[in-house]
Amino acid sequence: MVNSAARLRTAESETDRLGPTAAGKSSHNIGGTQGVAAAHNAGAGAPNKQYEPNQTPVERATEMFAKDISKFLMKSHQEGLFDQIVLSASPQFLGTLRMNFDPHLMPLIKTEFNKDYTHVASNQLREQLQAQQAKSE
Repeated sequence: MVNSAARLRTAESETDRLGPTAAGKSSHNIGGTQGVAAAHNAGAGAPNKQYEPNQTPVERATEMFAKDISKFLMKSHQEGLFDQIVLSASPQFLGTLRMNFDPHLMPLIKTEFNKDYTHVASNQLREQLQAQQAKSE
């Protein structure tokens, strides 16, 4: 699987335009100083159902990619394509994977390697992973 969003240039994936419910410390969508006082008194500032947490486009794309991987692996497991998983990812992405994995996949993880093998040729990847596994046993 390829995270195509991660390969985009910043100008292709980011915009300066605020969304309808911008996150962070903005007063966007509150409506002036009178609106701020009224909104504060009414308990505004609480996220509504359109609210999205403050994330960079890269963080959002990474999270969505992790969710896609989880869905793919869950479907593959349900189809009987594997019984155990060996995970290998950069330390940052491995954490994102763990947070977005379907809970049913967690017991299937045999081994995890927090190492980035994205630049290893595919024909050498299995050999590298087997060598790492041998070291950890």
